[in-house]
Amino acid sequence: MISSVVVSYQVRPEAVAEHVRLIKAVFEQLRAEQPENVEYKVVRLDDGVSFVHVSSADTPDGSNPLPELAAFKEFGRDSAARVATAPVPAAAEIIGSYYPAVPVTDAARRDRS
Repeated sequence: MISSVVVSYQVRPEAVAEHVRLIKAVFEQLRAEQPENVEYKVVRLDDGVSFVHVSSADTPDGSNPLPELAAFKEFGRDSAARVATAPVPAAAEIIGSYYPAVPVTDAARRDRS
């Protein structure tokens, strides 16, 4: 059963660097473990403090294994001290998805070199 969630919130300006560091640690663990049943993306909006997470998982019971990752637990540990607005989760349905051969952020870095 595939389940998806979109979560949006704002972070306190002074906490953005630490927040981004913790998000990157989640992606490091995902790259290391390479779970096949999880899709995850996080974007920071142009205001610099608004974040949107999109997560999908394909599990028999519809649960998402992402919160069980050690790095994700660390990300959530002191989140109340970092956020300016409460996270707003919303169940979602993925209509389509596309994954380029080179992640967009890597391609953008390479083009700037």
